[in-house]
Amino acid sequence: MITSPLSSDRTARLTRRMAMSKQLATIRVENVSKQYGKVTAVDRLSFEVHPGRATGFLGPNGAGKSTTLRMILGLDKPTSGWALVNGRPVGSRRLPLFDVGALLDPKAFHPGRTALEHLLCMAAANGIGRGRVDEVIDLVGLTNVAAKRAGGFSLGMGQRLGIASALLGDSPGDRSGTGVHLPQFPACIRPPGTPQPVGA
Repeated sequence: MITSPLSSDRTARLTRRMAMSKQLATIRVENVSKQYGKVTAVDRLSFEVHPGRATGFLGPNGAGKSTTLRMILGLDKPTSGWALVNGRPVGSRRLPLFDVGALLDPKAFHPGRTALEHLLCMAAANGIGRGRVDEVIDLVGLTNVAAKRAGGFSLGMGQRLGIASALLGDSPGDRSGTGVHLPQFPACIRPPGTPQPVGA
């Protein structure tokens, strides 16, 4: 007879946690506003993004899309309201890359570092091993240029490196404390107008 390595109590806790994760919105924005002096960039915006669905975030230039994404990611503080990822503000997490990966600026890397060095620095800051770095480099098609300085990359190659950075935390592993991997529904966010991610 084959038996589960998990005790009945741990199995029950795991089942409850998985059920709860299906009910929670991955991203929840509630009555968020952002003002810069007298300019209102975002005005009382509310929405939810649920796992397993493709969600578009569209609007004309100056509508507040990038500002909203920055507030979701904890890069800007809302004037009022709040934004949560997996039930908590991104800024309150010690290792946020395990919950959300984002590509807002395809040139957000030190130009003097190689692609490999950039990803290794990000991985070390988030407790991620070298194996995952090699995986994402291969996934986005940067294996042959991983040792080259990123400052010489074309826009497309820079975007590939940005996508690799966003995907670093989306790796198999034990995040539940039960020996079982629970996906945290990372969201790869990119501004409208940028090319589709590799393989999309």
